[in-house]
Amino acid sequence: DAEGELVAAITDPPDDEYDDDEDEDEEKNSLMIELSAPSSSSSSSSPYYNGNRRPISRPLGRLADEYSVPPPRSICIAIASLALLFGGVFHLGRSRGGGGGGGGGENRAEEGAAKSTTAERKFTMERLVGARAEANKILSLLEGYYFGEETATKMLMKSWQDPWEFDDVSWPEKRERNVKLIDTIARALVDDDQTTFLIGSIGSSVMAGHDNCHYDSYPAQFERLWRPVWNAAGMDFVFQDGGEGGGCGDSFQNQGMCITQNVSPDVDMVHWSWTYFGEASMEVESLVRWTQLLPKQPPVHQFIVGTTDGKGSQLTTHYAKTGLNGFHMRTAFDNGGHDYASEQNRPTDPFDRFGWGYVGDGYHNTTRYGELETDSVRRDSLGVVMRNWHPGPMGFQIAADAFTYVYTQALLLALDLIEAEMNDGRDPRDTWSASKRVPLTKADLPAPILCDPEYCTVDEPPKCLNFELPTFGVAGAKVEDPNDESNPYKGSLQNWTVWHAPNDLWYMVDGDDVAFFQNREDKDICRHLDACGGVSAQSVDDGTVVFRLPKMSVGLVILCGMYEGIAANDIFINNTKIEISYNTVPMNREEMDIYPWAGKCTRLMKRFPTSGGISETPTGHAYLGIKVLSDMDRPFRITQVITL
Repeated sequence: DAEGELVAAITDPPDDEYDDDEDEDEEKNSLMIELSAPSSSSSSSSPYYNGNRRPISRPLGRLADEYSVPPPRSICIAIASLALLFGGVFHLGRSRGGGGGGGGGENRAEEGAAKSTTAERKFTMERLVGARAEANKILSLLEGYYFGEETATKMLMKSWQDPWEFDDVSWPEKRERNVKLIDTIARALVDDDQTTFLIGSIGSSVMAGHDNCHYDSYPAQFERLWRPVWNAAGMDFVFQDGGEGGGCGDSFQNQGMCITQNVSPDVDMVHWSWTYFGEASMEVESLVRWTQLLPKQPPVHQFIVGTTDGKGSQLTTHYAKTGLNGFHMRTAFDNGGHDYASEQNRPTDPFDRFGWGYVGDGYHNTTRYGELETDSVRRDSLGVVMRNWHPGPMGFQIAADAFTYVYTQALLLALDLIEAEMNDGRDPRDTWSASKRVPLTKADLPAPILCDPEYCTVDEPPKCLNFELPTFGVAGAKVEDPNDESNPYKGSLQNWTVWHAPNDLWYMVDGDDVAFFQNREDKDICRHLDACGGVSAQSVDDGTVVFRLPKMSVGLVILCGMYEGIAANDIFINNTKIEISYNTVPMNREEMDIYPWAGKCTRLMKRFPTSGGISETPTGHAYLGIKVLSDMDRPFRITQVITL
């Protein structure tokens, strides 16, 4: 069945670009065609993405296509063509781009624009050329810093769960992952309504940047390094750092379910980091499936402090079309060739560069911006690889560099694709508009491997009301107005209050940086964003807190809380000082269980009730009430309300 297949005819290949390996070039051609598909970042042969079709007819070396059904002869030409050497495809943007990109440049694009009847576009050829120039500067910077392209590639691209290879597309999963990343960037560039490329993250204290000045965390370093490229494109680049320290009792098990509030719903990409919290494959799979239901279907990339161990390969392969991958910091350092083992095993004065507070990674003694620092204490602080179990600025720098290096190469490919559309007289917005991104449903996703299908094979991700900080998205449940006419608890005491931990400026900042910044005007750049929080009560006079629950598809309701020194089982299930009711009907504690995280969360309902008063919703909305029955010796706090 040819329906949905994307094929291409490539005409007039110059003799000097033929190659002897037909199968390899056929694979390369296939990827380059997929890259410009208007569907959900993958070819139409995908089992869960749909695509449109149209043949290529353009000078050799251009990457974009026109979507329509090709004649049979075109298919033969595509198969026979050996001309597009994908082995240098990211080099197209680097060495052959910059105004012409293989034929025409700005003059030709202007001629094509004159043929277009669409409105003036935001992303012009001038901005394309500027973005390409900035991207090339970044690649040159990083390759110079890491001792040449070969070593930079080993350290920054080969240190992922599935190493990135933009110049080898013989593996379908690599091709599909490349397609997803490049397509994500291309769509952002040409969208007239998008002014910011947005990455959102969830994670632990590593993501938050604890034991460092926040300015030195990898999200902050990454944002500063990559922003000039987007500025040249007429846009901004923002990294929403949703990392949160472990002191609030959270883990990936409950925070992943809060993805739609912890990050903005219109993120282009999602980062995740929970290095020290145990095996998370099931939760990663759930997160990947839920994020593909967001408007922009963002790829999920992990930041892992340790070495590659193969544990994530099953998921990265299964979900290659979603872009899933993970960067391993320690592997990146090892791949540079420095002999860390000999230093640790020296008969005299052995040392471990990954021990707490060690300055210098074996390649450099401080970060690039640390090299410009005149204060020796601050310069040495910026050279720390690890502080406690958290990376220091040097560890965070290589993470920021790795994400930037990979994404910049994908961006250059996206620029080539967009330029090809312009040069051929087509409007790139027609190829990568938001309307061309096919919305996904649970039926479009592959069968889950590890996660519970009842909760991870759904048409909408979970919703969350998260009182902890920071959050950048949209809350699911809401605290109902005590006087709202629809509030079934109206007339009862409802005096709970919102609480946040009063962290000061120097919360989780290392001592050297406190000493350096404490008298400076710019000291606020050290402030971390995270803080524990909850809706709080302690006295009978606080009465009931009422949550109006959002629309649910499954009927899953979870409460997470903080009750100092008490685990989840006693926060809610065995706590006789509170009453939990659903639509005013007291809930049966024997039907509750600990889920998803024993530290603080209880599953009140697994699915919708089907009988009794608890199943009735006379106002059309479901309500959850938590009432204080007797005074408590310490504050009782609800930190998250999770629904699905």
